[in-house]
Amino acid sequence: MSEITITKRQRSYTLFLLVVVFTSSHVDRQIVAILQEPIKVAFQISDTQLGLLTGVMFAFFYATLGMPMAMWADRRNRRNLITFSISMWSLMTALCGAAQQFWQLLIARIGVGVGEAGSNPPSHSIISDLYPAAERGTAMAIFGLGVNFGIMLGYLIGGWVNEWLDWRWAFVVAGVPGLIIALFVRFTMLEPPRGYADGVVERPPAPPFWQVVHYMKGNRTIVHLIIANSLISFAGYAAIAWVPVYLQRVHAFTTGEAGTVLALAVGVAGGLGTFLGGYLADKLAPRSEGWRAWVVVGATIIYTPAAILSYVSEDAFWAAAWFFGPAALGGVYIGTNFAILQSRLPLEMRSVGAAINLFILNIIGLGLGPLTVGIISDITAPSVGIDSVRYGLLAMVLIMAWGAAHEFRVGQRLAQNV
Repeated sequence: MSEITITKRQRSYTLFLLVVVFTSSHVDRQIVAILQEPIKVAFQISDTQLGLLTGVMFAFFYATLGMPMAMWADRRNRRNLITFSISMWSLMTALCGAAQQFWQLLIARIGVGVGEAGSNPPSHSIISDLYPAAERGTAMAIFGLGVNFGIMLGYLIGGWVNEWLDWRWAFVVAGVPGLIIALFVRFTMLEPPRGYADGVVERPPAPPFWQVVHYMKGNRTIVHLIIANSLISFAGYAAIAWVPVYLQRVHAFTTGEAGTVLALAVGVAGGLGTFLGGYLADKLAPRSEGWRAWVVVGATIIYTPAAILSYVSEDAFWAAAWFFGPAALGGVYIGTNFAILQSRLPLEMRSVGAAINLFILNIIGLGLGPLTVGIISDITAPSVGIDSVRYGLLAMVLIMAWGAAHEFRVGQRLAQNV
């Protein structure tokens, strides 16, 4: 391994391609959010069923299959696994447009989740092999921009293609480009040696799954980190899924108008926040390692009042304008927390460790967050009408604050180096 040299250009291109892959996954994952209202009308379904479609059913298969795929990634070629994954989720997204009944759409969405299960853990592992610990927060934040870019494109594609054609064509337009991206991954992307950035000469053997679980359970910093990730993502995924509905249902935005506003909020403002979170964490860490987590706490403190003002606003303009705050700050945790976890894990555990984190994060966050808002909306609708969606979103602000408390504890433990 000592004879292998990875150039800065190769490193940057690999990171760029992984951002493109991550972007594609979030286009296909989140496009359904902007299309919920036309899908609700087409299939005559409840908000709880919409929560199943955008949350728990997708998340269960995505998170569960992520672990065996991560075990493969810690032992075999990660580039080839990512190629397979993006091919599958892109094809299944396109097939969503052919669904004639709700259960068919639900099965296709499950297929998207199965495909996406094999992408994130090997991507985290590759980035950790390319970038040393001092640069890892920034690299992970750049990778995390795929969330913002993907949601931005998903909102724009879904919103405007629905208006120009219909919601079925929106899924086709979103899915097909991923098949082309898969070819670039397979034939142009670098597969770095394990432990390259950490100067490891001999690759340790990948341990059994339960050994990784035991290691993570025994590390209190990692435990607090995973709880924080899960709670923050609970609130974040709920907002991503339901703010488009809130703007359309309560404030009479069209899908195109809501898609454009949210693309600017989540894509531009959110992308800036995601990048600056990781960048600031790397810059402040020399003062104290605790700042890697405290950056997220600070972002949450500002997030909370802006979210409340957005969700209670009676004016359409201000409802959208205030949401730029949560959109900009909601993704700060992505790069910082992914980097903290990777740096706290031995290199032979990184793919599986990332998968365990993502399993818990996605079952709780992606799975239950959107579903919870849908349930609250259905329960309160008989008494408050269309304002019911506000109550579900406001409940998520409390969950975000709970997550920030655990994030603060992560910072304390990092500062103490325990």
